Amino acid sequence: MKNRTLLILRHGKSDWTTGDDDFDRPLVARGRLGSKKMGAWIKSRKLLPDSVLSSPAERARATTEAACKAMGLPLKKVRWDERIYAAPLEYLMAALADCPKGAGSVLLVGHNPGLEELIEHLTEGRVEIPADGKLLPTSALAHLEIRQDWQNLASGCATLVAVTRPGEVPDEMAVEAAVEATAEEEERGPVPDYFFTQSAVLPYRQADGKLQVMVIASRKGTRWVIPKGVKEPELSLRDSASKEALEEAGIRGRIDEEPIGHYDYAKWGGVCKVAVFPMEVSESVPEEEWEESHRERRWVAPQKARRLLDEAALGKLVGQLARHLGKR
Repeated sequence: MKNRTLLILRHGKSDWTTGDDDFDRPLVARGRLGSKKMGAWIKSRKLLPDSVLSSPAERARATTEAACKAMGLPLKKVRWDERIYAAPLEYLMAALADCPKGAGSVLLVGHNPGLEELIEHLTEGRVEIPADGKLLPTSALAHLEIRQDWQNLASGCATLVAVTRPGEVPDEMAVEAAVEATAEEEERGPVPDYFFTQSAVLPYRQADGKLQVMVIASRKGTRWVIPKGVKEPELSLRDSASKEALEEAGIRGRIDEEPIGHYDYAKWGGVCKVAVFPMEVSESVPEEEWEESHRERRWVAPQKARRLLDEAALGKLVGQLARHLGKR
């Protein structure tokens, strides 16, 4: 039997100052950088996983999303498994047993102490603990070679090849990965001038008396965005935004007459200017009517949406929307 590869990534350093519950605790900037660096490291070593398993806790989810973006992997490859959150050894083993039989390489993103217990179990304790006593600190990546299939893992079936810490990976590697990912998403060749005028919707709803904002996966599923697109010459900015909402997010609703603001981003060798219209969502269309149903869409609190979205200016518009609706 051909050996399988198991990559075990501990979530990045999280922020204890927010007051959030343990499950919702976000990453600090250092944690986000470490996650990007480890994703870039995996890609540079040609260890891209066939399948990704992740805890759905916010700090693990953010780690997975950042690493996948750096690797150029779509988020649809990720299985968000609640068994991995604060999981004992037997839960982690059960999650791995559910991996596709044909997966030659799997990335598991989770938490300690469970991850270290898993490594020690699979290697039957044949690991060298570093001088600081930490086998797997935050953002560290363990590379194991497995001699069994995922459904029959047993103690001692693995060899620990290496543990890589984020401090061993140059910061520049994360930057290079981000530039490469952006370049891969951009279309080549000249584009008409009107392509640089775009519009978007910022979808929102009230759920249990609390404001929620929808974010959707980008076309390649490597980052979170809002529905947006080029303004069609025959449509107004507002009507074009409504069209993108239905196509990209499968939603309908009431769109404000005027945009709440604008943001810019670089593409096609120029700068695209995006008008952003608030949209109170009233309907999500069935999957068979949603043109881009391969995308993932998520309802999140405004604060979380600001963390997920790449563009800082767009994040500010989310905060502006929350303040505006709070005054109604």
